[in-house]
Formats: sequence, C-alpha cells, structure tokens
Amino acid sequence: MAAATAPSSNRPVRKIIAQNKKARHDFLVVDTYECGIVLMGTEVKSLRLGRASLVDGFATIDDGEVYLHNVHIPEYAFGSWTNHTPRRVRKLLLHKGEILRLVGKIKESGLTLVPLSLYFVEGKVKVEIALAKGKKTYDKRQDLAKRDADREISRVLGRRAKGRTD
Repeated sequence: MAAATAPSSNRPVRKIIAQNKKARHDFLVVDTYECGIVLMGTEVKSLRLGRASLVDGFATIDDGEVYLHNVHIPEYAFGSWTNHTPRRVRKLLLHKGEILRLVGKIKESGLTLVPLSLYFVEGKVKVEIALAKGKKTYDKRQDLAKRDADREISRVLGRRAKGRTD
C-alpha cells in the first residue's frame, strides 16, 4: 500500500473558510493580495467551525492602515461575555509598501478593495483581497455568454472524444 504523499509544490495548503463568488461576477479583478487579519479568540473559534460570510464585504484604507468592513463572522456558540460582535471592523495586515501601492492605484483609477476568500494557512487566518473595478451590466452579460459558449464547446469536444455524434 502506497503512503499518502504531500503536494509536489512547497506551497502551504489552504483550508478555505468562505469565498465571495459574487465578487468575481460583479467586479473585474485587477490584482490580488494575501493579507493577515487581526481577530479575537472567539472569532477564530467560529471560523474553525467554517462559519463566515464575505458577501457585503469591502476594505478601506484609513490613516495608512487597511480595514475590512461588513464581513460577518457569527458569534461563537460556546463563548461567554467575551464574545465578539459579528460585523465589527477588522484590521488587515499588509506591508507598508503594499499599502502605499494600493493607495496610489485606488486614487488614480477609481478601483476598490474587495475580499475574495477567507482561509487558513498553517493555522493562521488569511484574507485574499482584490483590487477590482466594477463591471457594467453588459460586461456581466458578455461574461455569462462566453462562459456558456465555452461550456458548450467542451461538451461537444467531450462527445467527439468518446466517439459519439448524437
């Protein structure tokens, strides 16, 4: 019996807690950043249970620091009076150079910061934020049409590879 092998790359394994699938539909992602997040103990325990929502989340830069707003981490069921408020503002941890680069890009081109995913890497909670530009309605329709066309093409090619022509 063969032993289980580790992934061939040296990258640490991500255990995804929550994803914001709607963000990729509503925004054109220009660049992504992985950053740490300042959390309370009960928030981490709640995240270990796999409970969080990034749907209405966004990030702002105030006084040279990045803050995450409207991310819902429910209260920990077994917490006491030390429990956290579910939608509090949380500080994100980025290098000074990254923050300065973000400030420049946001001011010059009207981009926004949107959280894409929340995950564990080596026991630490990380947030993937995207520098994104809002899509217009017609852009969303074009993306849906392109995705449907690609799906149909792969379906036909799959049938042809199996020798079916029906």
